[in-house]
Amino acid sequence: MKMTIEVDCTPEEARRFLGLPDVSGLNDHLVQEMSKRIDANIQLLSPEEFMKNWMSFGTGAQEQFRKMMEAGLGGSTPKE
Repeated sequence: MKMTIEVDCTPEEARRFLGLPDVSGLNDHLVQEMSKRIDANIQLLSPEEFMKNWMSFGTGAQEQFRKMMEAGLGGSTPKE
């Protein structure tokens, strides 16, 4: 025997019926905090800032990046 029950209610009504806590305030706070952090760090995405930060690591990082690129390109070339 198979039975299907359809319940028509809002998410708020379902949450209350199941006794789940209301976390909408916490969610709003987290969204606001993430927005603040994104806005504060958006300048780090500019190419100038990215290169300045990357260059500060010195030639070691540049050499590692070059090796990574060579390895990636070497794996994509067809071998005959």
